[in-house]
Amino acid sequence: MVMFVFLVIALVVVVAAVTLAVVGGGSRAVLPEAGPETVADAFPEDRPLARADVDALRFPVVLRGYRMTEVDDALSRLGAELAERDARIAELESARAGDQAHAVGGPGLLAPPPEPGATEEGPAGTQDEGEQR
Repeated sequence: MVMFVFLVIALVVVVAAVTLAVVGGGSRAVLPEAGPETVADAFPEDRPLARADVDALRFPVVLRGYRMTEVDDALSRLGAELAERDARIAELESARAGDQAHAVGGPGLLAPPPEPGATEEGPAGTQDEGEQR
């Protein structure tokens, strides 16, 4: 029984010593405060994103995964970049389609069709001098 009481007291002393060492006793902290880990320069602000920027992005791991604000900021930036690129692609495709339509149909593509009976030589009933002979 004396041995059991001794072990319990020794356990309490060890737990108290470890607790004081971790928490820090007195005015001087034993463990320095750790600053929050953040992503430094997640994406460059001076140029559009490239594939290498996305591949190189690493979020610091915290207790329950990743910091939601940092992930949200990165996803917002990626979404904005993709929206800009989609708009630019649509603009270029419409300009290209207009150029192709102009090249295929020529300037008279949207002109009304000729009247029935009219030919390239003129209206119906007129003939060239060579056909009269």
